[in-house]
Amino acid sequence: MDTITHGIAGALIGKAVFRGDEMFALRPMNRGRVITWSLMLGAIFPDSDVFREMFSHNPMLILTWHRSITHSLMCLPIFALALAALTQWFARWRKWDTPSFAALAGIYAVGIASHILLDLVTSFGTMIWSPLKWSRPAWDLIFIIDFTLSAIFMVPQILAWIYTKPENLRQRALWAWLIFVFATFVVAGIAQSVGAPISVEAIFCAVVVLAALFLLPSVRGFGLKIKRASWNLAGLVVALCYIAAAFYAHRAAFARVEKFVALEHLEAQAVGALPMPPSIWHWDGLVRAPRGVYEMRIDFGDTPGDGGLPPGTSAQALPIEYRFYPDAPDNSYIEAAKRLSQVQTVLWFARFPVIRFHKEGGDAIVEIADIRFPHARPDRPASFTYQVRFSATGTILSQGWEQ
Repeated sequence: MDTITHGIAGALIGKAVFRGDEMFALRPMNRGRVITWSLMLGAIFPDSDVFREMFSHNPMLILTWHRSITHSLMCLPIFALALAALTQWFARWRKWDTPSFAALAGIYAVGIASHILLDLVTSFGTMIWSPLKWSRPAWDLIFIIDFTLSAIFMVPQILAWIYTKPENLRQRALWAWLIFVFATFVVAGIAQSVGAPISVEAIFCAVVVLAALFLLPSVRGFGLKIKRASWNLAGLVVALCYIAAAFYAHRAAFARVEKFVALEHLEAQAVGALPMPPSIWHWDGLVRAPRGVYEMRIDFGDTPGDGGLPPGTSAQALPIEYRFYPDAPDNSYIEAAKRLSQVQTVLWFARFPVIRFHKEGGDAIVEIADIRFPHARPDRPASFTYQVRFSATGTILSQGWEQ
C-alpha cells in the first residue's frame, strides 16, 4: 500500500477508535490531536526503510530490505516503545498534554500493525517474521495503489470536518464534493494512461455516490447531528467490509485459476490470483509451470458465453483466453547469469519468474521478469525486470534493473 494511504488510514483509526481529534485545528495542541498524530505517524513509520534505499547504491535493497525489519511483527513492540518515548520527550518539551507512556505505546503499536496489515493484503510480499525468517507472505487481496480504498479512508474524515458546525455548511460540502469529483477524473486519467481504464458508468456512479455522501447530509442539517467519531467509525467499518469483499473476490478468482489448471492438466509449481487495477472486479490469474508462466485476466464484470466449455462447467468458471510466457531454453549465458548473486536474489524474490534470452548485435541478453507485475505501458518493460548483458566471449558488460 502507498505511504499516503497508510497515513490516512492511521488518522482514521485514531479518530474512530481512540477518540482522536482533528490533526489540523486552530486550537492549541491537546491530547486528542496527539493521539491522532501519533497513530498517523505510527502508520507511516514502517516505510521509513526507504531512506536507506535512497542513500545506498545497492539496487537489491528494494528486494532484501524494503518491507523487512520495520515491517516485522517481531520488532513491532520495540518500535512502538521507542516512538512512544520520543513522543513523550517531545511533548514535555512543548508542554503538551499527552496520554500515558503505556497508552502511547499501544497507539503506536496499532498504527504500525495497521501498516503491516495493509501491506500484507497486497502482492509485493512483506517480511513480517524478519529477522527470524525472511519469507515474504502476501495475501493478494488489494492492488498496491487502490484509489477506492484510499477514498474510503479519507471521505469520512472530510465529512466529520464539514459537519462540525453550521456556519457555511453547504459551501464546505459543495467545495468538498467538487474537489473529490475533480480527483475522480484525475484518477480516471491516470488509470487510462497505465492501461487500466475506468468505464464511464463507473465514473458516473462515483460522482453520484460522492454527491450523496457530501450533499445529502446538509439537508435540514442532518449531518450536524452525527458525531465526529461516528463518521469515522462508519468509514472504518466500510473499509473493513471492502477488504472482506476483496477476500471473497480473490477466492472466486483463485477458484477460476485452479479450474484452468485442472482442465489444462498443468504441472503447476505456483498458482496465484493477483489484484489488478482499477477495482476488485479485475484479477490476474498466474500459473508457474515447468516451461513458463500462464496468465489469464479475470473480469467479474464480463458475462461470457458458453464458448464450448465441457459439460457441467459454468460459463463464468473460466477466463476466456490466456497468455503463455515461455522460458528460454537453457544455454551457457543463462547458466552464467543464474550463478550471479544479484540474479539469485531476483529469483528468490520473484513468484512467477520468466527467463528470456536474445541477442543484440554481438551481445547476449538475459532477462528475468516477474510476471506478477503488469506492464504499465506496452513500450516499456514490466516492473522488476532484471537484465544481464554479456559480450560474445561471455564477459559481463552490465547488469541491473531495466528502466
